[in-house]
Amino acid sequence: MSLDLGQTLLQLDQAAQRLGQRKTDRQARLAALLDAASRVSPAEAVAKTRSAHERPFLAPQVVEALLGSYTPTPPPAGWCVAAVDGSHIDVDRHLPAACYLLNLGGCVLTYGDKPDARLFSAPRLAFEEQDLYLSDPANPASEEAVTGPVLGLIRTVRELERLAEVVEECPADLPILALVDGSLVLWGLSGSEQGYRYFVMTHIINGLLSALERLQELSRTRTVTLAAYVSLPRSAEVINAIRTCLCPHDLGRCKTACGHRRALLEPCRNTTDFLDRELFQRTLQPGWRSALYQTNSSVPREYYGEQQVYFYYLHCGEEIARVEVPQWVAHDEKLLALGHSLILDQCQRGQGYPVAISESHEQAVIRGPERRLFKELVAQSLERQGLPTYTSEKERSKRTPWV
Repeated sequence: MSLDLGQTLLQLDQAAQRLGQRKTDRQARLAALLDAASRVSPAEAVAKTRSAHERPFLAPQVVEALLGSYTPTPPPAGWCVAAVDGSHIDVDRHLPAACYLLNLGGCVLTYGDKPDARLFSAPRLAFEEQDLYLSDPANPASEEAVTGPVLGLIRTVRELERLAEVVEECPADLPILALVDGSLVLWGLSGSEQGYRYFVMTHIINGLLSALERLQELSRTRTVTLAAYVSLPRSAEVINAIRTCLCPHDLGRCKTACGHRRALLEPCRNTTDFLDRELFQRTLQPGWRSALYQTNSSVPREYYGEQQVYFYYLHCGEEIARVEVPQWVAHDEKLLALGHSLILDQCQRGQGYPVAISESHEQAVIRGPERRLFKELVAQSLERQGLPTYTSEKERSKRTPWV
């Protein structure tokens, strides 16, 4: 055995003991932080976060109040939830053929007088050059391989595109919750203007915006609300909004003494190491949502136009979830309240997690045995056509260890 579990367990016990010793201090700091935040007026919070994007940490624009809570409304008698999730097998240089597999799965669940459930899954193999590379329209010789993080971003876009198709097929006379797992923010592009060339960014962002606009257009003729659900979020954006509102120092001093995770000056030091979910675990009742915030992530702020991303936190009973919505949902109180109500209903039906996302994941996931079988199927298909099926010696050695 290569890992000494005895030494590892000893170190884990020591780490847990030290974390336990800090628990009382964390609780006191969080209580002090909440007390200070509660004295910030809504008008002051909106004004102070208006230029929050200039800070050396990610803080959102406060829309309603720094801290607020809203009770859910009863769900309608009949409604639909449509959800899509995705999984993929990346391009593997050890395979005899360059290709990737994208599997989109989802479901449409109907509640009310005519309950129904429809599950679907559709794999798509990409092997043509136009699928494996993104080309610069201004210079076709300039390319970016669709693999790794780029493939992950494209999968996110495909999920939303497929979701729009599914919503179009839903009953037009029922309210519809369009739901995706994860974020509407393309975090993989944040701060990466130097990492990804402009044509790569625009290709991915334009695809996302097109899907969002298609869903928005559907909402004009039927009741459609869109949301992205983030389970166990690790964001500290609202914590950083509190930092922004409490900070008495000028921007120059803030930039030299503060970072995204840590604040060195008082009174901001109380915010260090906290996550938003810890804050709302103390302030939200089960079923209630927080106030609304607009993210200041550079990608939506600079590229999303009228599809800006807003978010709130929802106490689902079992966890604090982050729910993201596009601007057209955030600006419509009825759609916002409908999304809150239906997501909560989904969590209650799914023992703390939305049923539709869970079912979509089951339809989309590609498990370990299926990934290994895919490699074998690639080789078999090539062999039937008399094509070479070589692989690397490294890959062969993994399959046949000799010690």
